[in-house]
Amino acid sequence: MTNPTELLHHRYGVDTINTNILWNDTLANLLSHRSIRAYLSEPLPPGTLETLVAAAQSASTSSNLQTWSVVAVEDAQRKEKLSQLANNQAHIRQCPLFLVWLADLARLAYIAESRGLPHEGLDYLEMFLMAAIDAALAAQNATVAAESLGLGTVYIGALRNHPEAVAEVLNLPPHVFAVFGLCVGYANPAQPAAIKPRLSQSAVLHRETYKLGQQDEAIAQYNDVMKAFYTSQQMSVPGDWSEHSVKRVMSSASLSGRDRLREALKTLGFELR
Repeated sequence: MTNPTELLHHRYGVDTINTNILWNDTLANLLSHRSIRAYLSEPLPPGTLETLVAAAQSASTSSNLQTWSVVAVEDAQRKEKLSQLANNQAHIRQCPLFLVWLADLARLAYIAESRGLPHEGLDYLEMFLMAAIDAALAAQNATVAAESLGLGTVYIGALRNHPEAVAEVLNLPPHVFAVFGLCVGYANPAQPAAIKPRLSQSAVLHRETYKLGQQDEAIAQYNDVMKAFYTSQQMSVPGDWSEHSVKRVMSSASLSGRDRLREALKTLGFELR
């Protein structure tokens, strides 16, 4: 699918959008993104992992500190363990390559200690946030690269449900945190995935200043769009997008164990001052 009008319709779920946008193959790939949750067992071509990491390392990184790392998991037993820790998601077991993206301050601590220098700055929230952002930027570059090669991907945030257990499975040292996982592989054509619509640009694009109260119409429209999407995909999602989203933040229990994330990060060596 490379037609911009068609792709924009799928991305926003409506026909009344401005299709007068710039266009090229890169943009076509970006707008074609969809989450793949069913994979073939077919192995990846040699050099795929190294290609994705090279793409990841080409992303921006704050102050060139490169405060991220990635663990490539291909072993079936280890993928099984990680799957169980992430709500037993089957696609983690299915995909030939599972990448775990890490906020990594251990490397800088190691360098400082090897030179007999302090590293107090690593104990502050800013450095953890920097590392998490660096990991996200790197992972998205790898995702775009994977999709350009005809591969499917899906992010796995549920690794954050059990941070200490994930750290044990991956043998992570202190000051390293698994931010999320990423399944990579060939999509199973027997279970095709659709492009999920997003909020209209009138909700997320603000010119000059932020305007919260002017989003009501866009949110109402998106509720209708997502109802239609859920129906078309035969997904049993009660209520509309707003109701579904609010339920995810109603209480600490809605966070699926991530309400104790600060405690877990402290256990993993992050002071977060």
